[in-house]
Amino acid sequence: MLKWLLALPIVLFVGINVFFYGNIITFRALPPHRTAFMMLRMHQLRTEKPDVQLNYQWVDYNRISVNLKKALIASEDANFAEHGGFDWNGIRNAIKRNNKTGKVRAGGSTISQQLAKNLFLTEKRSYIRKIEEAVITAMLEATTNKDRIYALYLNVIEWGYGVYGAEAASQLFYKQPAHKLSKIQAAKMAARVPKPLYYINHPKDAGLHRKTNIILRRMGSAELPEQGEDEAVLLIKKTTEKLKESRKK
Repeated sequence: MLKWLLALPIVLFVGINVFFYGNIITFRALPPHRTAFMMLRMHQLRTEKPDVQLNYQWVDYNRISVNLKKALIASEDANFAEHGGFDWNGIRNAIKRNNKTGKVRAGGSTISQQLAKNLFLTEKRSYIRKIEEAVITAMLEATTNKDRIYALYLNVIEWGYGVYGAEAASQLFYKQPAHKLSKIQAAKMAARVPKPLYYINHPKDAGLHRKTNIILRRMGSAELPEQGEDEAVLLIKKTTEKLKESRKK
């Protein structure tokens, strides 16, 4: 009995991560129907703002403005195109800040880590959650093209009450599709990402204006990930080739 009790946490950890891994493989070709963060947030809003409806609109990576892609990298993760999912300098600095305050406030999260959290985890800040986030991030980076990781991120992040993804946000703020966003529009949207609901309630906040200007200055040096062939396209090609071979036989 003692052995089973000791083994149970390990079995649960492995089982949960096998589930996550299966979903990650699926997301290489198909968009998520919902994310854990969306479901948790919408559950919260049922009591706080019951009139809010989920507005989640998936669009292909090529249907999102290059301006927005550069703005978010400039704002959230300057080394996204180069690192393997973790910004070790950022993590070390975050740990120092957390140790000084005695609370887990800063996380040093990369875009890949933010995506891992949004897809599968809760907002609760703890080192246990960060460990699970790291495991999921490693699986994402090992199995998924960098541009697909970015496509997932751009399509699931929160921009307002019930508003998820670049397309829904672009329609909300500028009444136009995401591929038409200008540099200034993209920078303004990227500046909202760390505190989207706060900025919805405080649209004239001085911090939003300052951050927008910082992002605009950094966008010129923002490096996008190399774009590989879309996973869905590859899947269709492989299926087509198999059908052709079976017909020949």
